[in-house]
Amino acid sequence: MLVIGAFLLGYLLGSVPFGLVLTRLAGLGDIRQIGSGNIGATNVLRTGNKGLAAATLLLDALKGAVAVLVAGYLGAGDIVLAAGAGAVLGHAFPVWLGFRGGKTVATSYGVLIAAAWPVGLCAGAVWLIIAGLTRMSSLAALVSFALAPILAALLADVTIVKLALVIAVVVFVRHHTNIRRLIAGTEPRIGQKA
Repeated sequence: MLVIGAFLLGYLLGSVPFGLVLTRLAGLGDIRQIGSGNIGATNVLRTGNKGLAAATLLLDALKGAVAVLVAGYLGAGDIVLAAGAGAVLGHAFPVWLGFRGGKTVATSYGVLIAAAWPVGLCAGAVWLIIAGLTRMSSLAALVSFALAPILAALLADVTIVKLALVIAVVVFVRHHTNIRRLIAGTEPRIGQKA
């Protein structure tokens, strides 16, 4: 029951669409009608409002971290795994938005940092390096989360490896259009209109 409860808690926290809420409150309309149509920080940045993009990034990461930290208080192992997976799936497939959510990058980093901070910070460092070299958020995320299970195997335990694998699968599924654009050479750079 705790595992199911942790998953549901994670899912509900993860499904809060902060990018959509913040852009509407700022009078910028529906973020899903701007740029890539994504509800995350990278698309919020395409509105030209860096402050809103930073707030979206922080809040999306925090909701993942809070889910894991609350679950960690209740227990370990599968409870943390369920809460983290729930938060990532909630952001990717929120019930409030017809199961059409974000790409889960910030939420996934929040989950990983809360579950095993060395893994989360190393994965985040990979993102920063790749994004700095290529100016492509999607490529940075794909490389970072592809390496996350390896980082988890080196720096954490089997539960975190499982969590990193779940996250990697969700990130790759949610980035399917980005992968096609990367292959075609048409993926927009950070800050560029989609």
